[in-house]
Amino acid sequence: MSGAVTTVPSGSAQRGCVAIIAIAIVGLFILMAIFAPFLAPHDPTAADLFRRLQPPFWLDGGELSYPLGCDSLGRDILSRIIYGARVSIFIGVIVVLLATVIGVLAGLAAGYLRGWIDTVISGLVDILLGFPYLIFAIGLMAMMGPGVGNIILALACKEWVIPCRVVRGETLAAREMVYVEAARAIGASQRTIMLREILPNILAPVIVVATMRIAQVIILEASLSFLGLGVQPPTPSWGAMVADGRSFMLDAWWVSTFPGLAILLLVLSINLAGQALREALDPKLRD
Repeated sequence: MSGAVTTVPSGSAQRGCVAIIAIAIVGLFILMAIFAPFLAPHDPTAADLFRRLQPPFWLDGGELSYPLGCDSLGRDILSRIIYGARVSIFIGVIVVLLATVIGVLAGLAAGYLRGWIDTVISGLVDILLGFPYLIFAIGLMAMMGPGVGNIILALACKEWVIPCRVVRGETLAAREMVYVEAARAIGASQRTIMLREILPNILAPVIVVATMRIAQVIILEASLSFLGLGVQPPTPSWGAMVADGRSFMLDAWWVSTFPGLAILLLVLSINLAGQALREALDPKLRD
């Protein structure tokens, strides 16, 4: 009598399942941010001191209409998390898009044109990489003041060096390829070669890096808001929500815990989705 055959999912299949779950979670956060006015059960800025530090619904004193409880001003935590997703995702996407455009153009110029252009751009990249990211952003925010626009500018001022380094390295390799030599032979201009020949062939790593950098920018935005240099009240921000609950961790742990979990879940999901995208675009990483 033959025994039952047990099939064990391959590593590729397991990673595929994890990637699908991660992408679904990221999609849910994006939908939550877009439809926040329809999903939030309460006004995220409306204070009710009678509900100050009200616990989640499953604890004594909690109410189902305020499922995650209320903060120190009696504002609904769930509603503030939903609206806070708008701030984090918007800043993350805009900063990475802006930085990617600048970094790609700078990297193409440095890698293809070489000479003094490469020296200047590479020197600037090395200087910026010498500063810790958060300290650099804190310094700029201290000079410019808080606000969404200033956060985007402060983070983009350093974020562009990441795609720049990637694109420069890829361009140095691509400029010696046959298709680039053929384009030079037929008299194509340098701009045409960089934008029409090289750029389409190096987009895969740029897309992967940009996707995974969104998670890093979200953490940095939350850190600035936590320190009081980011998004200002009454606009809901996950980092500011975590900071608001520091004084109540023993008595009202939910004030900081739930926005902290939202940051963790979104950042982890973006990183897992980015890893799956990297494997999909790079055949050498597939099983």
